[in-house]
Amino acid sequence: MTAFKKMENKIALVTGGGGAIGGASAKLLAAEGGKIMVADERLEMAQKIADEIEASGGIAKAIKIDVSHHGQVKQAVEATMSAFQELHVLVNVAAAVTPDAPVEELSLEEWNKAFAVNLTGPFLMSKYSIPEIKKCGGGVIINMASQLGTIGVPNRSAYCTTKAALIHLTTILAAEVADDNIRVNSISPGVIETPRTRRRFDTIDEFHQSRGKLHMLGRVGQPEEIAKAVLFLASEDSSFITATDLLVDGGYIYLKRQSGEKD
Repeated sequence: MTAFKKMENKIALVTGGGGAIGGASAKLLAAEGGKIMVADERLEMAQKIADEIEASGGIAKAIKIDVSHHGQVKQAVEATMSAFQELHVLVNVAAAVTPDAPVEELSLEEWNKAFAVNLTGPFLMSKYSIPEIKKCGGGVIINMASQLGTIGVPNRSAYCTTKAALIHLTTILAAEVADDNIRVNSISPGVIETPRTRRRFDTIDEFHQSRGKLHMLGRVGQPEEIAKAVLFLASEDSSFITATDLLVDGGYIYLKRQSGEKD
């Protein structure tokens, strides 16, 4: 008996697809039968993920995109339609992280970049993807938010604010497209082990010791654990879920509220 695949005959466009979380998500969606457009500002990283998918027997293409650029977003959606003729799932993972700094030291350029990528990016991607998803009779939009969109921390004003706004945008968008059979949800990960989150630490052990204790489970998360949440929300397993922010944070928020400690 052939195993049922949750993304069989589905087309997914994944931004930030060359990164740790986006790449893991793209590969899992492909493993479940999806055809994937891997989009990233770093084309070589997107192509690497697409090549890995194809090497595993899946179908994928790569495209370079700056999600804050109106024209590039439109072209990416058009390229997806040209390659696959349909679009069922949009996964907005691309993100910008500003340097840790108090508001008085954060530059306007850094502030604007965070908003352009983290908020305007998902807005533009949704704007141009929704008409194509409607043509398929419905689908799914998933926005990658953050636990810091629920509980902000000092010196991360731009990032925290954009992720909070993205959670709010998710619920508004869900209400707008519900009648079109499009579900819209966000995912708020805790600290996930990626090159970006590790880079401020001298060793892997130091990273795990420092960040693991911030979570009730006593460890950081892995990109593949977030990818499983993406698959859940992208598939019919979550057919009655919309306008929801799914916490995949290892108990970070609960522990933060109980302790009141700073990161």
